[in-house]
Amino acid sequence: MSTKLLIKTKSKNYPIFIGKNILKKIKNIFKSNNINFNKCFIVVDKKVPKKNLIILKKNIKCKKIIVYLLNSSEKNKNQNTINKILEKLFKYNFKRNDIIISLGGGITGDVSGYAASIFKRGLKFVNIPTTLLSQVDASIGGKTGINNKYGKNLIGSFYNPDLVISDINLLKSLPKREIVCGYGEILKHSIISKRKIFNFLNKNKLKILNLKSPYIEKAILDSCKIKKKIVELDEKEKKLRKVLNFGHTFAHAYEAAMGYSKKLNHGEAVILGIKTAAKFSLESKFLSKKNYNIISSHIDGIKINQKFKDILIKKKLNRILNFMSSDKKNISNEINLILLRDIGKPVINKNFKLEKIRQFFTK
Repeated sequence: MSTKLLIKTKSKNYPIFIGKNILKKIKNIFKSNNINFNKCFIVVDKKVPKKNLIILKKNIKCKKIIVYLLNSSEKNKNQNTINKILEKLFKYNFKRNDIIISLGGGITGDVSGYAASIFKRGLKFVNIPTTLLSQVDASIGGKTGINNKYGKNLIGSFYNPDLVISDINLLKSLPKREIVCGYGEILKHSIISKRKIFNFLNKNKLKILNLKSPYIEKAILDSCKIKKKIVELDEKEKKLRKVLNFGHTFAHAYEAAMGYSKKLNHGEAVILGIKTAAKFSLESKFLSKKNYNIISSHIDGIKINQKFKDILIKKKLNRILNFMSSDKKNISNEINLILLRDIGKPVINKNFKLEKIRQFFTK
């Protein structure tokens, strides 16, 4: 049993299948969606259990399957990794009607999608997200990208997949920290969308974090629907889609200042970034104290190192500010932030001088 969401954009329409144990049905899904190919290049995160790769390979019907094992990390999300993948694609003479399949989290999907977008100007691309974070965020919207020394995702493309398969069974092998990581994006989507959805999370947070049915299914589907609606209205992030960056300008700077260390993963950075953005909204007189406290209390109940942000800011404030300045969303010398007027009412395109951000962190 699966739910099908159809993403409709100007560049491409593509379906997302959400359900339990649907990886075993991939051959039928390919057939019903007219996805045909001769050769298949699977980029798989080394952390994905081997049994899932075996299931995938067993249920794909094609003449040649090449597997590329990716040591998935922000440090390896770079041009060197892309070059290795391109070399393999050329070596095995892949054609434009062949396919790249990503089996892994958001990093694997970003790397695979970017490689697919630039190889001979575009291979077919199927994304099979195996983490909660990638199922609710990275697999929707067509953003691909890699990092460099100047920051996160500064090189990339908009390249929509031909198909996304989100099998909830794949989440069972994840450590609790990875579930929390994905929950950060679910929380962000609820805060920028509807209070009703946030209230559902507020009431059922622990059940969702423990992957209890039907709460986890509803949380994933609601989150995907929110991003679907935004992406369809603004595919290339000209205006409305910027709301999806709520908390992320802070989060990306925290990650980069840490050198993408395992001490702080992306989802944890997003949760801390959401809290920072909410507090900045409060101090900028957009958000009420009552609503800030509701959001802050919700985040305080999530098991991450809440003190990490304070330690990071104290030691690496200049690095954080430098990375915020070079954020790709800035179109001036000022820092562009997405703020919050109320739960479900984001404020976009607010620019602040760097000194204002420094004062916020140091007072």
